[in-house]
Amino acid sequence: MFPEGHILIVDDDAEIRRLAGKFLREHGHKVTAAQDAREMRDAMGTGAVDLIILDIMLPGVSGLDLCRDIRRTSNVPIIMLTARGSDVDRIVGLELGADDYLAKPFNPRELLARIHAVLRRMRPSGGAEASAGTLLAFSGWGLDTRRRELTNPEGVVVDLSTGEYDLLLTFLDHPQRVLTRDQLMDAAKNRTATGFDRAIDIQVSRLRKKLESHGAPEMVKTVRGAGYFFVPQVERS
Repeated sequence: MFPEGHILIVDDDAEIRRLAGKFLREHGHKVTAAQDAREMRDAMGTGAVDLIILDIMLPGVSGLDLCRDIRRTSNVPIIMLTARGSDVDRIVGLELGADDYLAKPFNPRELLARIHAVLRRMRPSGGAEASAGTLLAFSGWGLDTRRRELTNPEGVVVDLSTGEYDLLLTFLDHPQRVLTRDQLMDAAKNRTATGFDRAIDIQVSRLRKKLESHGAPEMVKTVRGAGYFFVPQVERS
């Protein structure tokens, strides 16, 4: 069975909270439910949460506003629940730092699969990367794969969402070569973005902003019609 995680479901629909919570508990997860922003904050203040399922259409404070607030202080994975066909909400959610999205109505098994996919990326198990504790250095920056921690040239830790970390690690594993969007989605294990072409572009844009906000030269170049190219040389230790 997949390692148990603490899942926080934030949705004003009592039936969704009940059914999704029951299904996830049956599959080994601890579940806490909240119907609005206040209950969500109370739940997060009483214990560690491994992943948040966050509905966009909430009374009072919207799910998008909550996603923005959470990202100011935490990198806890977030899966947004959106209205079917609402591409704008999905794009905005990804831009604000959500790790994945799922349209309503949804199959509980698909929700479970997406939760497991996101948690696997947060908890690498037994691979060479996890055991070796590799430090990847580039242009004065460093990525510690054991700590999953990025530091800028001044030694300051820069927060990364799960998707941003996966994307950066993929670039660092394949520097100075063109990677297509499909290659990036596959290598970064972001298969849930398949069929939504802008997802990887949004992740690249967010990663660029974080790198360039610290005065770094352009590191990720767009190769028109081909994909993306990571410019710096990478050293491993």
